[in-house]
Amino acid sequence: MNYIQVAAVKDGSPIAKRCIMGSGDFLRPDNMEQVCLMLDKYLEVGGNTFDTAHQYIGSETAIGKWMEMRGNREKVIVLTKGAHHDDGEPGPRVNPGAITRDLMESLERLKTDYVDLYALHRDDPSVEVGPIMDVLNEHIASGRIHAIGASNWTHQRIQEANDYAQANGLIGFTFNSPNLSLAKCRVPRWAGCVSADHDTCAWHENNQMPLLSWSSQAGGFFSGRFAPDKLDNEEMVNVYYTEDNWERYRRAQLLAERKHVSTIQIALAFVLNQPFPTAALIGPETPAELLSSVEGASIRLTDGEIRWLDLQTDTLSSN
Repeated sequence: MNYIQVAAVKDGSPIAKRCIMGSGDFLRPDNMEQVCLMLDKYLEVGGNTFDTAHQYIGSETAIGKWMEMRGNREKVIVLTKGAHHDDGEPGPRVNPGAITRDLMESLERLKTDYVDLYALHRDDPSVEVGPIMDVLNEHIASGRIHAIGASNWTHQRIQEANDYAQANGLIGFTFNSPNLSLAKCRVPRWAGCVSADHDTCAWHENNQMPLLSWSSQAGGFFSGRFAPDKLDNEEMVNVYYTEDNWERYRRAQLLAERKHVSTIQIALAFVLNQPFPTAALIGPETPAELLSSVEGASIRLTDGEIRWLDLQTDTLSSN
């Protein structure tokens, strides 16, 4: 399983595996047998990076218990997030007080004194970037955070924050975690979510900032469980059921047949073969699903195949 490197203040920047284990509903402290099965298997196949958040009920606690049981904190990379709206208190929470409260509670749940990668889970564009970057840098200086990033911020806001950091001698965001997938969201999957559009991808290509994609496999859109006439999953219908996405699905099927892999593996390979550093947050609930993602991460796609899959051209080129 190959990797990407994220700039951080700690000696030896975090080297994150490109398939990041996400926090599914099974990551609960009352389900530690399943938690241990999956997290142990993930390490066994070469993984090392875990995604969680203050807002995910029980997930941080389960990961913390697992790390304590295995005694492996220094061997793994933890990405957690804070400042999600309505997380324990009403309204927007992108402010120094909420950021600090969430971080300290996350550290307690994770049974650690530092987070390798820390992201702001949502944005509040009405808040100036200065106080946000100031408080994050205070936590960096204390050693509680080794690298900061944003999840569900626009690239314009990230650039604004990094411009402030540079002008004030501070550390800026070194990774971004929006949605990026072959199937495009017709509407945000959840309130306040941001998906990487063409301009965002061009921005990443220009500055080579790592992008860590959530819902990298579009909620299983390419798994075969969904079809234009299957309308029982209201969320999937509302977010992903478009003519363009069904054409992307058809093309992914054709390319999968040509390469003797599965359609969902092609969808994952699309995310991991961009012209800038990427990693994919995955949510396997069985060892078989995990192995499928690991195998999909090794598939190489050409620029021509990427463009054809994404409907940018009608001609499939091997270049």
